[in-house]
Amino acid sequence: MSYQLSAVVADAELLREETRELDHAVLGGLRQDFALLPVTPQLVQELTGTPPDYTIDEPGPESPFELILSPALTEVLAHWSRHGPLAYVEAEFAGGAGHQAAAVWLGGTLTWGPRFDTALDGPRPDWPINAALIELGVEPGRWIDPFAELGLHVERSTEGWLAHGRRGLSADYWDELADEWEARQ
Repeated sequence: MSYQLSAVVADAELLREETRELDHAVLGGLRQDFALLPVTPQLVQELTGTPPDYTIDEPGPESPFELILSPALTEVLAHWSRHGPLAYVEAEFAGGAGHQAAAVWLGGTLTWGPRFDTALDGPRPDWPINAALIELGVEPGRWIDPFAELGLHVERSTEGWLAHGRRGLSADYWDELADEWEARQ
């Protein structure tokens, strides 16, 4: 089973405020009052005025993201972070192989990362996306790690998150469906 994600994660109100005038911004509701903004080519074009650029090489520690974070896009993220921390996260897995990467901005500055990992064999809190979410203030809960705690596992792709956001679903939607199904059994 594959997983692919390119998104900004931040406080839901911060993202609503910063994206309310954008045509290509779709927010997916997460737990703990966070939201996810899927980063699509259309959104990058709208934010920066230029089409996105992607690395031709495999991502790695020196170049951790498939999406090249242009100065214009980095400036947008830095500007938004003046109102609270935000993370840009990427993940791509298929058949157990893949990578994840993350970076955090706060107060107009890149304050953490970027971090990149392909092995994901260290402690879960140290995995790039989990560590970035901890930097954002995600609190521990009943789920295995911050990634699951926010509900980032409920959709398997950026496109899935677009559909999720367009339907106005919360990260608890699938849990609620499962609870309803179990109650009927």
